[in-house]
Amino acid sequence: VEIAGQVDPPVCKIVDYGKYKYEQAKLKKQKSKSATRMKEVKFRVGTGQHDYNIKMGRAEGFLDTNHKCRFVLQFRGRENAHKDLGFVVLNRIIEDLKTMAQVDQAPRLNGRAVAMILSPLPQHQRKRKFHLFHGELMEEDDFEEDEAHDEPELDDEVPDEVPDEVPEANAEEAK
Repeated sequence: VEIAGQVDPPVCKIVDYGKYKYEQAKLKKQKSKSATRMKEVKFRVGTGQHDYNIKMGRAEGFLDTNHKCRFVLQFRGRENAHKDLGFVVLNRIIEDLKTMAQVDQAPRLNGRAVAMILSPLPQHQRKRKFHLFHGELMEEDDFEEDEAHDEPELDDEVPDEVPDEVPEANAEEAK
């Protein structure tokens, strides 16, 4: 069996032909089994930031395992009047996943939904943006340790003496 025919001299290997045919059939079957599947991630116009981060982390996982992803943003009721918001969300997704995927099908309107398809970049070009942190998916840029430690001290805000009676002027305003 010829291993590398492009080099000079060509590289060949002596093998059992039956075993070789079996391995080739097995590889062909495995390739067809692991063919790229289409995964779908659904969004809404009012999807919150945390839900967005979770969905983006899942989408990155799909893209990291070489699956194409279809992103769908569905409209209901009055949301149909503001379809431009759907394109804004999908363009944000494209921007967030530009280090993981390329656009196969640009965002387009399909009835009451806007959809697009992204396919993964080659493995060496991928860089994840959404990572796991203590069981939650967070965006790298959003997390800063300084914000977590800026909570005010409660001892500074509590006055030493608490008045027993409320002055009459404040009592009338409270009513």
